[in-house]
Amino acid sequence: GGAQTKVLRFTDRLRIVKNNMFPVPVLFQLIQRESGTDWSEMYQVFNMGHRMEVYLSEKDATKVIECARKYNVDAQIIGYCEPSSAPFSQVFIRSEYGEFLYENV
Repeated sequence: GGAQTKVLRFTDRLRIVKNNMFPVPVLFQLIQRESGTDWSEMYQVFNMGHRMEVYLSEKDATKVIECARKYNVDAQIIGYCEPSSAPFSQVFIRSEYGEFLYENV
């Protein structure tokens, strides 16, 4: 579990900003609509179509994306990391369905 917020288990005083995510697949839109689940919870429970995230420098990310494309795998930079001004880690998601902040206080 943990989906888009799972990274909070492995970070310390880091702010992860996800502001360029892939479009949400129709399946997750259907689950949200039929269940009435808040979008904030959807990102906390489901991967929302993101199968894997790799945290690395932008320079290295470009190389990984080029390699993925050779194998017809969609890949892109979905955000960035920065030191957290809070004494704990945070995940901030900006999506077509709103902005959501998760913390591991």
